[in-house]
Amino acid sequence: MAHDENAQDQLAPLLTPEGWALLNSLGPYREEDALALGSRLRKEGHSPELVAAVLSQARLRARAAVKFGEFASQMLFTRAGLEQATRLSVAARHARRFVDAGVRHVADLGCGLGADALAMASLELEVTAVERDEATAACATMNLMPFPEARVVHADAETVPLEEVDGVWLDPARRETSSSGTRRIWDPEAFSPPLSFVESLAARGLPLGVKLGPGLPHESVPDGCEAQWVSVDGDVAEVALYFNALRRPTVRRAALVLGHGGAAELVAETEFGGGAQPHIGPFEGYLYEPDGAVIRAGLVAEFAERIGGHLLDPQIAYVCAPGLVETPFARAYRVLEVRPYHVKALRAWVREQGIGVLEIKKRGTAVTPDELRKVLLAGQKKGATGKATLVLTRIGEHRVAAVVEPVVAEPA
Repeated sequence: MAHDENAQDQLAPLLTPEGWALLNSLGPYREEDALALGSRLRKEGHSPELVAAVLSQARLRARAAVKFGEFASQMLFTRAGLEQATRLSVAARHARRFVDAGVRHVADLGCGLGADALAMASLELEVTAVERDEATAACATMNLMPFPEARVVHADAETVPLEEVDGVWLDPARRETSSSGTRRIWDPEAFSPPLSFVESLAARGLPLGVKLGPGLPHESVPDGCEAQWVSVDGDVAEVALYFNALRRPTVRRAALVLGHGGAAELVAETEFGGGAQPHIGPFEGYLYEPDGAVIRAGLVAEFAERIGGHLLDPQIAYVCAPGLVETPFARAYRVLEVRPYHVKALRAWVREQGIGVLEIKKRGTAVTPDELRKVLLAGQKKGATGKATLVLTRIGEHRVAAVVEPVVAEPA
């Protein structure tokens, strides 16, 4: 986990009986009430340092509810740690890999706030959670206290003996933290620990998994592992690499889509750049915008084949099909009209249709949707209530603008 210089000072007042009790006595946090709450706590005699720490932590707990649900109200967080923390729904799937592989004791190297260790301990795995950053390790210790199966070690992940474990999980730090915030690191060899360290552990034959950012280039994915991109409610959260006993032997790349309808997965055994060959066809019928995990995993052609569709251009992740197919792997739009991309003509169309709300989506073109929206709506009559969705893309060398209508899924 990246080092947060201010985190330790902010946490220290909370790691006392008074601080912990005060934090847990607060109700649900509301930003609009923070000023009044801080004033009340100071009037009650609490020190300014404690009040500041309590308010900061309450704010983090409120943000953390998206990833941790009701568990967040009894956990400790750092700002940097929360940014990189695994959602519990995803961590549970990591943990299940180890259980299914027969692993009993996992070393969680770079455990951060302890999300993955928590999920593993919940499945009765023994966990040695290792964290280099002192403040983050303190948070993990508190967060894992309800689980006797887990212990936290404050140490560098690359120095911990692994003789007693039979599985390893890693979540390398991929951000640098400073007083101005955090900065994402893109070079896999600049991660902490680096990807080469992960590969060296995999070479020892241990069941091993590693969570990385979803932007990992395909050429950086090591040989001999399974790469699974995961999206949650449409947002791509991670790519997990699984080695040895954690890897499914017939899967090289996968897209796991988690949403309100449950889980769905698209997989391929072939290498990146291989697999289904994309068919190219016209802008017709229904347009499908593949989930980001499908795109990151290089499975757009496989998705198109699955729904009987085709790509508009071999380099652009838009798929068309003559009919509507229900799928968890893409959002569907009914194609109403396709026209050349001309700003003047589009402005005239906006006026004629009385459009006041315009959504613009684009791929394969340098147009900035927000700027174009301002241009197209400029001069529109006040009170225009029409709504429309435009999709801007290119087919070969030609730029096109399609008027589409989102297909609303029927309630389950």
